[in-house]
Amino acid sequence: MISPAPEPVRSVAVLGTGLIGTSIALATRRAGSTVTGWDISAEVTGRAASTGALIPALSLEGAVEGADLVVVCTPIDVVASTVVHALAACPHGVVTDAASIKARVVADVAALAPASDLPRFVPGHPWGGSERSGPEHASASVVDGVVWVLAPTEVTDPAAVEAVRGFVEAVGARPILLPPERHDRLVAFVSHLPQVASTALMGLAATEEADEPDILLLAAGGFRDLTRLAASNPALWSEILLANRDQIVRAIDLYVERLAALRDQIRTDDAPDVERTFGDAKAARLRLSAKPQVRAGVAVFQVEIPDEPGALARITAVLGEGDVNIEDLQIVHSPEGGRGTVHLTVAAPAAADASDVLRGGGYDPIRLA
Repeated sequence: MISPAPEPVRSVAVLGTGLIGTSIALATRRAGSTVTGWDISAEVTGRAASTGALIPALSLEGAVEGADLVVVCTPIDVVASTVVHALAACPHGVVTDAASIKARVVADVAALAPASDLPRFVPGHPWGGSERSGPEHASASVVDGVVWVLAPTEVTDPAAVEAVRGFVEAVGARPILLPPERHDRLVAFVSHLPQVASTALMGLAATEEADEPDILLLAAGGFRDLTRLAASNPALWSEILLANRDQIVRAIDLYVERLAALRDQIRTDDAPDVERTFGDAKAARLRLSAKPQVRAGVAVFQVEIPDEPGALARITAVLGEGDVNIEDLQIVHSPEGGRGTVHLTVAAPAAADASDVLRGGGYDPIRLA
């Protein structure tokens, strides 16, 4: 039985030691817990172990033996079976997962596991990641400050949820509770749809390049920002999108409706509606650009910097010395080379100070918002 007041998690097993699994392992080690790890590929397990993140195990059973918590970070198609295996092999431990889809995982685990094991399963999804893959790109910072969704079902033991919540906080992330179905609906819009849009835009440009070989030479920062996700792992994203098929299809349909509406506004020369559409989106984006405590208002500055080592460090140092906190930062390299553009977001009350500090440091900031 799970204790009503669970002890802090001291021993963790990570199953699946790619980028996410190894990053979680690194953050767990940083928090002071012991970590063992296993991957179906012994070579990947070895690469993860070489980062210092975990003690490698030769089998799943060996990895989970005696663990307080098991974190399943495998590809989606084997998450459920791995969860079920871990529940059986670690009869006194709590098991969670890191899959970006929850409803299908919950249904598959419920169909495969004995009912007596289900209270110890806490479905989860840490919102950290990268377009890169593999343990060599892992970092504890991947989970620093990120939202980590916990999606318990009606049969999940509340003590198991509290155990995972405590672990998530210990590794530096922010736990929130969402029902599995709601989680999948929301991620379809804010995670899966951006991947689809990025991939479609990059595919369109690549097709057009066949007749216009210079098109990608003209690609500026906006295009590069929007297509960054197109560099993500194709096999991984195919699995994710198909696993959340109904929700992503609905999200794509709604996105197509938005695009069609904007297309019609442009086609009919409806300047007020076009401006209103852009204005509404800008206001929403500015609210997103800052941490919750400063969402009442932000200012965005555009600053050109040389494209050379140390340039970004210098501008952040100037702001730091001027006691101006950066809420968000983006850098875009010029396609012509030699320079880049930094977009700096600060809290609105700090806008005047930021402008003065930047000018005093030899920069020429342009306020965009």
